[in-house]
Amino acid sequence: MSEISPLPESASTAEAGDVVAARKRPKPGERRIQILQALAAMLEQPGAERITTAALAARLSVSEAALYRHFASKAQMFEGLIDFIEQSVFTLVQQITGRDVPDPAQPADAGARQAARIVALVLQFGERNPGMVRVMVGDALVFEHERLQQRMNQFFDRIESTLRQCLRATTAASSTPTVDAQVAASVLTAFVVGRLQGYARSGFRRLPTEHLEASLALML
Repeated sequence: MSEISPLPESASTAEAGDVVAARKRPKPGERRIQILQALAAMLEQPGAERITTAALAARLSVSEAALYRHFASKAQMFEGLIDFIEQSVFTLVQQITGRDVPDPAQPADAGARQAARIVALVLQFGERNPGMVRVMVGDALVFEHERLQQRMNQFFDRIESTLRQCLRATTAASSTPTVDAQVAASVLTAFVVGRLQGYARSGFRRLPTEHLEASLALML
């Protein structure tokens, strides 16, 4: 999970002449980040749709009880990953649109460019964070609490809503601008989800950004 802030390198506290260096204790919150990083890394492996807390604890060389000192449940660990996805993506989306809701009075080509950048942003985020893709497309959530899948559904609903706002100016000349903007946004969102699903199901070999500019030129 390369986007999560890297952990500081461990430092030796041994005095000169000490035989064994004392192990540095994780700072508050640092262990939570380590757990989420390990979970995301495990999701990158083949057949990682179902990860047990026992396997996660073994990867970190800690007990399962140690995990539950930082997260009340495995579902809460996945919620931590979803929080990261949402914060990372929507912070950048807002930078693209310049505000919470894009201005429908902007030039048509500006709206199309914003929509294209948002599509590219989501796909590039997934390409850089393959473990997160299994969460985004729901593969890793099949056996987990349904509220997790609902949150990811809401994530893509929000992406679609933002795309629709961007494309309102593009469809302004149509006799049914609202419907056309909705259809275009729905097609783009389906394209994003399909590309991410293909990336996960290919074992992260088929990149979601493959021929992206040409694909967007057909849709926008």
